[in-house]
Amino acid sequence: MKKNKLKIILIIFLAFLSWRIVLLVKGDSGRDSSQYSRLSVAVEVGEVKYAPIQEIREFTGTVYPLYQYIIAPKVSGRIVVIEKRIGDWVHQGEIIARIDDAEYHQAVLEAEANLRIAQASHAESESQFELARQELERVQSLQEKGIASPSELDTAITNFNALKSRIQLAKAQVEQRDAALSLAQIRLSYTVLLATEPGFIGERYVDEGSLLAPNSPVVLVVGIDSLIVRTTIIERDYGLIQVGQLAEIKVDAFPSKFFYGKVMRIAPMFQEASRVAQMEIEVANDSLFIKPGMFTRVRVILTEKDSAQLVPSESVVRRDGEIGVFVVGKDETVAKYFPVEVGITTQNITEIISPELNGQVVTLGQHLLVDGSPVILSRSDNKTNAQWPESISSKETR
Repeated sequence: MKKNKLKIILIIFLAFLSWRIVLLVKGDSGRDSSQYSRLSVAVEVGEVKYAPIQEIREFTGTVYPLYQYIIAPKVSGRIVVIEKRIGDWVHQGEIIARIDDAEYHQAVLEAEANLRIAQASHAESESQFELARQELERVQSLQEKGIASPSELDTAITNFNALKSRIQLAKAQVEQRDAALSLAQIRLSYTVLLATEPGFIGERYVDEGSLLAPNSPVVLVVGIDSLIVRTTIIERDYGLIQVGQLAEIKVDAFPSKFFYGKVMRIAPMFQEASRVAQMEIEVANDSLFIKPGMFTRVRVILTEKDSAQLVPSESVVRRDGEIGVFVVGKDETVAKYFPVEVGITTQNITEIISPELNGQVVTLGQHLLVDGSPVILSRSDNKTNAQWPESISSKETR
């Protein structure tokens, strides 16, 4: 009986001892956690600045001439003269080449002779018609007097109508021969190849003495006073690109030079295979440095602000689906959390639309912070400030 009582007392004692140990452990843990939460966190900070900012997209493209055309003959023949070579400038209406025109000149002479024959035949028909008209009037007068018979009158009327039809035929033949002469003259003019627009000779396909068929290319003329840069845009950027937006162009041939243009045309459809849409940028080329076929890098300015509230991008954090920053006020050692609305975002810089921030933003160590955490500013807090670019812009390459 005494043994049972001792066992019960021992069990009660052990249970009480265990309970005390658990309370002590929990108390120490709470004190450690509370003490840890009050520990200062070493952080780096960056400045909040007001500066201009641009949102830019970068694309790659190819240069095309504003216009180009091939000079080709409409008639066959042998080239006797080509006035221009590659790189030569041509004016509008300037003679580029000549085709042997002996055959076509002879065709004009033949057409002129045929026209004269038709005109003579027409004149003869008019004379015969006039005689038939006078004869008809004479027979009609004699019949009224009872001298001419009805058969004589019928013969006169028939002859009059026949000559009237003949004169109409002769007149049509004159018009036909005149049209044939015009056609021969036109074909003769085709032996002289002219430039329809000013430009440079981009390519020469034949030399003197070559025998050409109709529409055989002779030279290629390109206009490069203004150029077209063609590139493509993806669906995500399609709504951001607008006609009239400024563009900056660079080419590998002149890496230190910048050329400027505007977005002129955007395709109303996407290519099914690549899911991109065509875009054309027109570039002034007064210096003639840019040439068709060059590879280009294009920067299109989507939006531009003269003054925006900017912070380093690494200072922006996401907590529970919310975007915010930790701010350390002037002469303060506590970091406060502010939810923010962001605007233009780049790899280095982020625009804060609201609220207005006073102080410095935490750029390193914010993952250890909660609202109101004490902080220790690091000696290297100028590191972030040194990363600010001289020209602040948001870029994405396509």
